[in-house]
Amino acid sequence: MNDVLGTALKAFYFDNNTQDKLLTNSSISEEDELPLPYLLRTYKDMPAIEQKALQLAKGKTLDVGCGAGSHSLYLQKKGLQVTAIDISEGAIEVAKDRGITNSQVTDIYNFKTDEKFDTILVLMNGTGICGKLTNLASFLNYLTDFLTPNGQILIDSSDIVYMFEDENGDHWIDASQEYYGEVQFWMNYKEQQSETFDWLYVDYNTLQRCAVYNGMNCELMAEGEHYDYLAKITKN
Repeated sequence: MNDVLGTALKAFYFDNNTQDKLLTNSSISEEDELPLPYLLRTYKDMPAIEQKALQLAKGKTLDVGCGAGSHSLYLQKKGLQVTAIDISEGAIEVAKDRGITNSQVTDIYNFKTDEKFDTILVLMNGTGICGKLTNLASFLNYLTDFLTPNGQILIDSSDIVYMFEDENGDHWIDASQEYYGEVQFWMNYKEQQSETFDWLYVDYNTLQRCAVYNGMNCELMAEGEHYDYLAKITKN
């Protein structure tokens, strides 16, 4: 995939390029700007759900989709041993320069290690990584393979049913279509455009049913102000 995100992050972080914008597009919404300073935020500027996840993190931690490393950096400063991974080479360059001591460019499915982790963080709509609802069970099962016996997955998402709501509060969803939380995204930075990628938003009840059906525990740890939530998944 074209590293549009990494290119934008490096230009902002290393070259102080504050003029150009990173734009996101999706199959369900109009073009929007993803503010680059937000990707470098400190703990006090994080949403309450992310703060809660960092409070719950313990022990040896794997940060999946770490981006510029804001979550990992906070946990490192707390004394946790953190491994940070992301598919964006540019993002990992920035994360390393910010002080992340153990990071690598890889997706979770190609991540090779004999280590087990007490905490796996999958934040900023972590369920999105699996792309489709049909992939959710295998994604969660795959993550649990990296857990210690008492380990935890801290993952967040949103129920985007509100995007199908009319002025009367009714929801209009085509039952013949795929799950309403399946979205396609792409990014633009200057003249560059990323490939289109699948992204999954999943409501909590669906996530919980999937986890329980596949032999895991799923707890609701926090709810945000706009249909978002944090869940903790553990082995039975």
